[in-house]
Amino acid sequence: MPASEVSKQLELIKRGAVQIVTEDDLAKRIAAAGKEGRPLRVKLGMDPTAPDCHLGHSVVLRKMREFQDLGHQAVLVVGDYTARVGDPSGQNETRPQLSAEEIEKNATTYLEQVGRVLDLSKLEIVKNGDWFRDLSFDGVLRLTSQMTVARMLERDDFANRYKSGTAIQIHEFIYCLMQGYDSVQIRSDVELGGTDQTFNLLVGRDLQRAHGQPAQICITMPLLEGLAGGPKMSKSLSNAVGLTDEPDDMYGKVMSIPDRLMRSYFTLLTRLPEGRIEELLSDQTHPRDAKGELARQVTGDYHGVDAADRAAEEFIRRFRRKEDPSEMPEIRIPSKELKIPDEDAGQGTIGIARLIVLAGFAPSNSEARRLVKQGAVELDRKKVSDPQGSVLVRQGAVLKVGKRRIGKIVW
Repeated sequence: MPASEVSKQLELIKRGAVQIVTEDDLAKRIAAAGKEGRPLRVKLGMDPTAPDCHLGHSVVLRKMREFQDLGHQAVLVVGDYTARVGDPSGQNETRPQLSAEEIEKNATTYLEQVGRVLDLSKLEIVKNGDWFRDLSFDGVLRLTSQMTVARMLERDDFANRYKSGTAIQIHEFIYCLMQGYDSVQIRSDVELGGTDQTFNLLVGRDLQRAHGQPAQICITMPLLEGLAGGPKMSKSLSNAVGLTDEPDDMYGKVMSIPDRLMRSYFTLLTRLPEGRIEELLSDQTHPRDAKGELARQVTGDYHGVDAADRAAEEFIRRFRRKEDPSEMPEIRIPSKELKIPDEDAGQGTIGIARLIVLAGFAPSNSEARRLVKQGAVELDRKKVSDPQGSVLVRQGAVLKVGKRRIGKIVW
């Protein structure tokens, strides 16, 4: 492979990466693979511990797609056995262990969703249960003999838990060995992961050397901050954009991020060239317009350009012109729920908390009352202020809770 092609691939791979262990080795591995006429085997492990993927997951998925587009072999390791342990990275306590049924169900949805980023026709998919299921106890002893407790305690999460007296279960120590052993089994050339995976990826290098294999190149990607900034994107923190979110929701959520996150979102979530990103983030472009382009790019990747354009128009209608959405879901209220129904006038009264719960905008009356107290509830564009009171609703009245929960009342 010509040196110019190696440099071209290297520059693309480096974009957005936090660390490459090591860059020189990666250049040599690319050149050698080209000379031998074989693709690099690029590994990404995903534990199906939850049913949904979000934009945070897409950061490493997009990097893997870049390797696919360069002609390399992407290998997705579905951690059906590592998920039973639970990755201790960044955890202050032991993760709850999942059942085999939960893991299998989650794995099915994962594979459907990664296809929104990866080319499934060129993806090798394996489950680490294929080798761990039949691993003998002798094999487990050999594996655990290749790691010391002192090395384990180099990890900040384990060290902090040990110092604070918080329990560390023995099976948690085994997790990084299992992830590293995956690299041995698939003979990976490169492993991708978030920065919280650095220790686990390096263990893979150690185990490959112990098994007489060349040590894999480790590439870590940033952890995408959630919609409000701060903690990494997570469904459990309600700061995530799901890969299966509807276009309007996806566009609106991206538009809600703080301006300071735009650079990282552009770099990690879009294919725009750096020059275009700099132009959008310059003083010549209004931040609102730059964010609109970001939301359009992200939404377009998952739903197509036409859907992204419609989402942009809908956002402008609702949040700039303050108009009701062109299409709204119906909130069906049984007539018996109305305290003083007037069928002829097409209206009646109902407790505001009960209305919000029936609309599916809050799980309980207490949560609904909290939303009213926060000033998050409007009925026909008028703020509702009494969390204990009743409201007069008409057929077709518009109930809005927060920025995105909205519907038309019918009974």
